[in-house]
Amino acid sequence: MSIVADFKLPVIILTGILVSGALWFFGFGAFASALLVLVAVLGSYDLFREIIGSLLKKQFALDYIAALAIAASLISQEFLVSAVIALMISGGKNLEEYGVARAQRSLRQLADRIPGEVLLWEAGKPSQKQKIGDIVPGQEILARKGEVLGLDGVLVSPEALFDEASLTGEPYPAEKVKGDAVKSGTVNVGDAVVVRVSRAEKDSVYEKIVAMVRKAQEEKAPLVRLADKYSVAFTVISLAIAGIAFIISQDFSRVLAVLVVATPCPLLLATPIALLGGMNAGAKKRIIIKKLAALEALSRANAIIFDKTGTLTLGKPRVTLFRNVSLISDIDCLSIAESIERSSLHPLAKAVVAFARERQAPVLYADAVQEKIGYGISGVVNGAEYAMRKAPGQEGMAIGLYRGDTLLCVFSFEDQVKAGAKDIVELLDSQGTELYLCTGDKKEAARKIAEHIGVKNVCVRAECTPEDKQESIRSLQAEGKTVVMVGDGINDAPALALANVGMVFAAEEQTAASSAADIVFLGGDFSLVMESFAIAKRAVSVAMRSIVFGISASVIAMVFAAFGFVAPVAGAFLQEAIDVAVILYALRASRGV
Repeated sequence: MSIVADFKLPVIILTGILVSGALWFFGFGAFASALLVLVAVLGSYDLFREIIGSLLKKQFALDYIAALAIAASLISQEFLVSAVIALMISGGKNLEEYGVARAQRSLRQLADRIPGEVLLWEAGKPSQKQKIGDIVPGQEILARKGEVLGLDGVLVSPEALFDEASLTGEPYPAEKVKGDAVKSGTVNVGDAVVVRVSRAEKDSVYEKIVAMVRKAQEEKAPLVRLADKYSVAFTVISLAIAGIAFIISQDFSRVLAVLVVATPCPLLLATPIALLGGMNAGAKKRIIIKKLAALEALSRANAIIFDKTGTLTLGKPRVTLFRNVSLISDIDCLSIAESIERSSLHPLAKAVVAFARERQAPVLYADAVQEKIGYGISGVVNGAEYAMRKAPGQEGMAIGLYRGDTLLCVFSFEDQVKAGAKDIVELLDSQGTELYLCTGDKKEAARKIAEHIGVKNVCVRAECTPEDKQESIRSLQAEGKTVVMVGDGINDAPALALANVGMVFAAEEQTAASSAADIVFLGGDFSLVMESFAIAKRAVSVAMRSIVFGISASVIAMVFAAFGFVAPVAGAFLQEAIDVAVILYALRASRGV
C-alpha cells in the first residue's frame, strides 16, 4: 500500500508547509527549513521508489525530471520549492486517481449490479437471506419482482418474465417457462419466481463478464507505450531549455523553474484516463473491452476478417431440409442427432436440437461426447458411435449424421444476415479497410452472403478450418496489416487469440471465444462493431490531443521560466493547472461518440 493511499499525503504536505510558514514567522527559521525538508522527502518517497524500480527493470521514466527538480531545489536550499513540488506530485497522483475513477464509473456500476445476498427458498419454510458466495448448485432461490438475478439457474416456477437487456441488448422482456435457463445479471420484471441454481457464483455468466472487466482495469502496458513515443523527446527538450537558461543567465533559480514547470508531465496523466474512458464508453453500450491495448490497436486497424455464422448472420439458422438416406427411420435419426448435438453450443447444433424436438423425437442420451473445433462432434448412442460433421457434395449449409463413414441423413440450413450488417460493412469498405469473409461453410453459402452484403471488395474464403483462419491472419500480418478478427463461436477462438484485435459476439458468454477475444459484445447487434471502432478512435484521439496540449503548454511555460518570468514556486502551481486541464479534457473519452 502506498503512502499516498495510507496518509492522504497532499494534506500532510500542505499542513507541513503552513506550519513551517508559522515557524518562520515567529523566528524559528531552522525548524521551518527542517520541516520543509521532511515533507519534501515524505512527498517524494513513492516517486524515488518507482524510479528505482524502473531503473532495475531498465525502463525509461518521465519521473526522472521530477526527481531532478526536487534534488536541485534541496541542493540549492530552496526548501519551500522542494516542498511545493512534492505537494504538486502528490496532488497530481490524486488527480489521476480521480480521473481514473471517473473513467471507470460505468465499469464499477456493471460490477455492482449483482446483489451480495439472495433469498434461499425451501418449500414450507420462510425465505432466508444468504450470501451469494455460499449458494451451491442445486439449491433454490427466490427472485422477487424488480430484483437482479444473482446466479445462473433453471426456472422452477411455471413461467416468468426477464429483462435481458444488460446481456443481449434486446428491448423486450424474454418469456421463460419451467425448465428454461435463466442467467445472472438479468432482471425479473414479472412476479416472484423460484430458480434452481445451476452454477456457483464464480462460474456464473455475469461473474465472468465482471471478471473480464476487472482484468481489463489491471491492463497497464498500452498506457506506458503510447506515452513512451514522446517521453524521451520531451525529456531532452526540458533539459535543453534548462541548460540554455543557465548558460544565458548563470542563474540556477531559472534552471530550477524550468524543471519545476516540466514536473509532473501530462504525458503520464492523459493516456490512462483517455483509454480507461474509452473502456467506460464501451461498457455503456454493452461492449466489454478486456484489454486496453485493443483500443490502441483498433484505432489503426486496416484489415478485418469476419466469420459468417453468428457474426454477419443471426447465428440462429433453422433446418430447411431433412433428408434420410439410410434404412434407419426418420424419427430414430432425429433422436440420435439430437442426443449428440445437445452437448454443443454451435448454432447449427441448436437448430438440429430444435428441429428434433419440434417433431417430438424420443429423447436419447449420448456418452463419450467429443467436439473437435472445425471438424464436428461425436458420441456413443445405444452402444454405437455416431458423428455429426460436414456433409460433402451438399449445397449451402449442410451437416450429416454418420455411423463410421456411412452417411445416414443430411440436415440443410438457412440463416439471415443481421440487420445493419450490409450498411456497416459498406461503411468500413468506403473507409479503405480491407474486408475478408472466412467461414467453414461451403463456397456457395459464403458467396451468397457476400452478394447479399453487396460489397465488391470483400474477399471470400470458404470451407476454412480454424487453422486456415489463423493462416489468413498470419499472411495479412506479414504484410504489415493490423488485423481485426470478428467471430462468435468456439471454432473462432484460435483466430481471435492470434489477431491484433479479437472481437466476439458472446451469445454464449462461457465459450472459449469469449476468453480468447479482446473485445466482447453482449448480444448480437452488429452495429457494436462500428461502435467499437468509433470509441477506439475517439479515445486515442482524445489522448493524443491531451498529450499535444500538455506538451505545448509545458514547453511554453518552460520558455517563460527560462527568461525569468516564472519563479520556481509559481512554476509548480502553473504545472498543476496544466495537469488539471489535461485531465478534464481526457475525461471527454468517457462520453463515447
